[in-house]
Amino acid sequence: MKKTSAALFICTVILTALALTAAFAKNMGADQIVINGGSSGKVPFPHHLHQQVIEDCMVCHKDFSQQAGSLDAAKKSGDLKSKQVMNKTCLKCHRSMKKAKQKTGPTSCKQCHKK
Repeated sequence: MKKTSAALFICTVILTALALTAAFAKNMGADQIVINGGSSGKVPFPHHLHQQVIEDCMVCHKDFSQQAGSLDAAKKSGDLKSKQVMNKTCLKCHRSMKKAKQKTGPTSCKQCHKK
């Protein structure tokens, strides 16, 4: 009886873990995001395109969480400087891809910001 209960418990834990993993895997965020670009204008951001190209969410999300509004919240709290992510993550990546002759996104401020 104890072996059956233990086996049932282990199966339940494994199935729960698999269900949670599947649920989180499906929540990849919005297809398109509009980032607050301050006085320079909003930044339309093709989120799913970046997920396909980069694959590792932490490349971008190392400085802010994976929740809607977290970039603005991190700036407001002082955890991030105003242009920190754009300059040290976005533009750095785009420019290194351009230098390597790879297809890339915009490499200047005005190419992203839309007033």
